[in-house]
Amino acid sequence: MQNSTAFSELLDAADKLSLDEQEALVEILRHRMAEYRRAELAKEIQDAEQEYKAGRCRPVTPDELMGEVLS
Repeated sequence: MQNSTAFSELLDAADKLSLDEQEALVEILRHRMAEYRRAELAKEIQDAEQEYKAGRCRPVTPDELMGEVLS
C-alpha cells in the first residue's frame, strides 16, 4: 500500500510541473529505463557466457532448438 501511495504522490508532483518539465521528466525516465534494460541484457549475456565456458550448455542448431522447444 505504501508503494502505491508513493506512486500517487509522484503523479501528483508531476502534475504540478510545467508541460516542458513533464516532457523532460519523461525523456529522463525513458533514458534511465533504456540504460537499465541494457544493463540487464549485459548481465544476462555475461551469465550465459559463463555457463557456456563452464560447460553447462552447448551450441545447438536452430532445428535442434526448435525440437527442444516443441517437445
